[in-house]
Amino acid sequence: MALIIVESPTKARTFNRIFQGKNHYVFATLGHFRDLPKQRLAIDYENDFKPEYEIDPKKEKIVEKIISLSKEHEEVIIATDSDREGESIGYHVAFVLNKVNEKWPEISLRENHLKRIIFHEITEKAIREALENPQTLRIPLVKAQISRRILDRIVGYELSPVLWEKIGKKWLSAGRVQTVALRLVVEREKEIHQFKREKYYQIYGSFNFGPLKLKLVSKNGMNFEEKNTLSLFDGEYRYTKTLINEENCHLIIKDILDDRYQIEKIEETVGKKFPPPPLTTSLLQQEAFYILGFSAKTTMSIAQSLYENGLITYHRTDSYDLASAFVFKARDYIKSRFGESYLSEKPRAYKTKSRLAQEAHEAIRPTRLESSPKVNQMPINHKKLYQLIFNRALATQMREAEVLYQTIRVRSTKGYLFEGKTEKLVFDGFLKIFGNEVTSSQDKKPLLNIKTGEEVKLILAKEEEFWTKPPLRYHEASLIKTLEEKGIGRPSTYAPIITLIQMKSYLEKNGRYFVPSPLGIAISDYLSAKFPKIFSLEFTALMEEDLDKIAQEEKDIISVLREFYHPFSQIVKQVRIEKGRIEVKEENFGQCPQCQGKLVIKKSKFGKFIACANYPNCQFTKAYARILNNKHCPKCQGQISIHFSRTKKRYYRCQNYPKCDFQSWSLKDVQ
Repeated sequence: MALIIVESPTKARTFNRIFQGKNHYVFATLGHFRDLPKQRLAIDYENDFKPEYEIDPKKEKIVEKIISLSKEHEEVIIATDSDREGESIGYHVAFVLNKVNEKWPEISLRENHLKRIIFHEITEKAIREALENPQTLRIPLVKAQISRRILDRIVGYELSPVLWEKIGKKWLSAGRVQTVALRLVVEREKEIHQFKREKYYQIYGSFNFGPLKLKLVSKNGMNFEEKNTLSLFDGEYRYTKTLINEENCHLIIKDILDDRYQIEKIEETVGKKFPPPPLTTSLLQQEAFYILGFSAKTTMSIAQSLYENGLITYHRTDSYDLASAFVFKARDYIKSRFGESYLSEKPRAYKTKSRLAQEAHEAIRPTRLESSPKVNQMPINHKKLYQLIFNRALATQMREAEVLYQTIRVRSTKGYLFEGKTEKLVFDGFLKIFGNEVTSSQDKKPLLNIKTGEEVKLILAKEEEFWTKPPLRYHEASLIKTLEEKGIGRPSTYAPIITLIQMKSYLEKNGRYFVPSPLGIAISDYLSAKFPKIFSLEFTALMEEDLDKIAQEEKDIISVLREFYHPFSQIVKQVRIEKGRIEVKEENFGQCPQCQGKLVIKKSKFGKFIACANYPNCQFTKAYARILNNKHCPKCQGQISIHFSRTKKRYYRCQNYPKCDFQSWSLKDVQ
């Protein structure tokens, strides 16, 4: 009888359901049990950065049980997750069972090492195939995980005390990837404030051939629209505006009304919309945010549950690959449910774009296409995420949608050119699986029945006012997308990183967008000024490549750590002897009306509030509300603040409330 070691009780229950207690005993480690201690650095610089691992005191009984069970069974099989963290847990199981030689920095397996099984879904077929083809622990992956752990420990434990000394708050922390993620948000906020907003106008014309509004685009070949590009911290930002302003807008309208028009060109094309690729870890977090409103933390927690219950494949992956067995089953499913016309011409595959893609995992997909009673028993959010994964995987094998586009150009005798576009969904293809939510967004108006050369009449010309828009703030999905595109961190680490920088009060949410706090700005500015290379996007991405090269046995741990630590430690020494503090520009909330003390922001489980700094001697508090700059009450010209109802719907209220009773759900009502 074999002892199978997994990480979680849920995974253990799924294994037991598969084996039904026959020939195998499954035991869960409850995650990591041997790790670097939290109370100290635990990295021996004098001994080639040797990590000083310890057994978690809370899990000593688990380790004792593993050792005891290993003696009671004929063989021990490691069945932890197939990524680097899972490999690391398996390695530490082998260590406590005395199955490895750990002579830092060399790590090797003993002759009577444990069996290791690799699988990407927890189904009977996958597990039995893995048991029939056992492997050994993948030591290069273990080394890659250990090197990342050491590197992050060095940065966190060397820099956090610097922040404690310079700011005076011992709960602050810095991190190799954490600080770069924070810096992206901080730099974006600066770019938004530096952006010069400009007012411009767009002119639209309505003609006698239908309700379609046409946009004025040029005169005698000169375009009214101009494109602009700004260099940002994370790349380039492109925006457009027109050359039409308050001075020339009405002159142009007067001129075009006194003109004659005819249809210059009607162009009809049939375009194809192809299904998006199946979900990777990063895409799963982004799509769940956009479609379901889930945070990255919620998404990964639900995905973990779906995986451990055998409903989806492993959810930590960079790959777009789908198993050929699934592809052919999916095609049969599509043919039987929707008809052959909805089936793609041939099996469709997608090329993985991530240059840091790890291990040969599949994309995230359902483990079965038949309805599962277990799905119906899941909580509602589990069902929603499962359906999202199911639809995205199935859609890859469906025929592309076809759309008929019609472009109409109308030119005047004075050389003015108007242009408009309409479209009609000809065949829904893969859109069918997404239901009315997607297909209803397609414009199904009938195409216009007009001919080239036909004279038309301009019925109405109207201007619309616009302002150039600064780059958008980051939200969870866009921050994750940028981190992945820049090669920073791993998709599986994005959720804990984003959660941490919010818990540390470096960021807060304004609606769904991130806004850096004064503390977050101060820390980001200080660390990026003192460590400009280490907290740059390019250097952080290169470090990720080095860590991947360790996994691929192209680099060794010690050389990577030495190349990083020597310049890093020199800067840390210099910074620690420098005098001065980090100035945090806190918002000014005025004086306490009871004791004239300073009013400061406090936090509770219910959110932010304003309180007197002399607490507990003075217990004055009041509600916290974000003030809108350049917005004033239409009744009394007071400042406008943002509030939220019990249902978390945003509304706007005068700061002089209740003396002034102005409130509105819409910002349009505010001056």
